[in-house]
Amino acid sequence: MKPPPPIAALALVCALFLLLPLVALVLRAPWGRLVEELARPEIRAALWLSLRVSLVATFLSLLLGVPLAWLLARWDFPGRSFVRGVALLPLVLPPVVGGVALLLVLGRLGLVGGLLEDLFGLRLFGTSAGVVIAETFVALPFLVLTVEAALRALDIRYEDAAATLGASQWTVLRRITLPAILPALGAGAVLAWARALGEFGATITFAGNLPGRTQTIPLAVYVELQRGLDGAIVLSLVLVAISLTVIVAMRDRLVSSM
Repeated sequence: MKPPPPIAALALVCALFLLLPLVALVLRAPWGRLVEELARPEIRAALWLSLRVSLVATFLSLLLGVPLAWLLARWDFPGRSFVRGVALLPLVLPPVVGGVALLLVLGRLGLVGGLLEDLFGLRLFGTSAGVVIAETFVALPFLVLTVEAALRALDIRYEDAAATLGASQWTVLRRITLPAILPALGAGAVLAWARALGEFGATITFAGNLPGRTQTIPLAVYVELQRGLDGAIVLSLVLVAISLTVIVAMRDRLVSSM
């Protein structure tokens, strides 16, 4: 059915609004110096650090988020709505506020940060471990939301049949539930990884902006903007290329699992 002209016009405006910034990046990119910019030591360090910490943050999101999603989907306990709200809060919370909250908990003068440093010598500010914590904090809700939705949509008759035949809860989870929601797990992990890779506010607030230690790609973009546009544009294009590739590759899974 052909859309009414006002709807088509508004859709075109929306598409242009989203597309034009990307077009501007491509047109202003220093293509002749692209390799030179990417070869700079500080740029390579930011790229390598971002890849490492975002993958670790994704692993932690899976490790912690899947059990929480299962709990929210399958157990009707008092305060479930509150727990779900807390789990999804980083979706709408300004990242800088999340970084401040983490600092007040895990910083040197935080609720438990001083204890961790005194007992175990564990200091998070200025370390890649701090970046992982910040990225996990903002990425977890994407994993929880996606997996919980898949668990709620799953037909539990298969799980009940397996339990009736004598399978333990762990066997049912491992052999029935997890394979059934594998596409959602993959989609949630990709969303969490993409969010972790692009995290800025919580990272710079909680872990700092130290080259080679906590300076990820988004933080390097911010630094490059103070020096000139070339480096910032190159790094921005890297993030856009990665994000666009992930979205295109996972489009069907992302849509079907949400």
